[in-house]
Amino acid sequence: MRAKINELRVELQQSRAFHSPAHEAMVSILRTAAVLQRHLSQVVEASGVTAPQYNVLRILRGAGAEGLPTLAIRDRMIEEAAGITRLLDKLEAAGFVERSRTTPDRRQVVCRITEPGLAVLHALDAPVDNIHVMAFEHLSDAEQRQLIELLGTIRAACSGRAKAE
Repeated sequence: MRAKINELRVELQQSRAFHSPAHEAMVSILRTAAVLQRHLSQVVEASGVTAPQYNVLRILRGAGAEGLPTLAIRDRMIEEAAGITRLLDKLEAAGFVERSRTTPDRRQVVCRITEPGLAVLHALDAPVDNIHVMAFEHLSDAEQRQLIELLGTIRAACSGRAKAE
C-alpha cells in the first residue's frame, strides 16, 4: 500500500479524529472534488467561460449536429444547474451556442454548439487533459478503474436511496 501523501486531518487542520471511516471518506471525496474543481476553473476561466459553461459546451459537442433540448443538457451536467437557461443565455450571447425551436412542440428549445464554441473547447482540450494527468498520474490504470468503480457504487447507492425516499 502506498504511503499517505496528505492526511486529510492535517490538510484541514483538524485536531479531532473523524467520527467514522464513512465520515472521513465523505469529507475526503468532497475536498478532493473541490481541489479538482479549483484547478479546472482556473484553466477554463482563462478562456472566458466558467466551469459550468464549459460543461455545457462539452455536452453539446458530444451531442453533435442534432443538438439537445435544454432539459437534456441540464440532466447531463456534472453538477446540478438550476439556472440552465441563464447559462445558455450567456453562452448564446458569447456566440458559443445557438438555440432554435424546430420541433412541433414550440416549448422545446434545441441547443447546438457553434464553430466559436468548438474553437473554445479545442483550445481547452490539452490544458484540461493536463489536469487529468496531473491528478491521476500517481495511480495505476487498475487503481483508476477501482476508484471509478467505487465512486460509481457510492453514486448508485445515493441515487437509489434518494428515489426510495
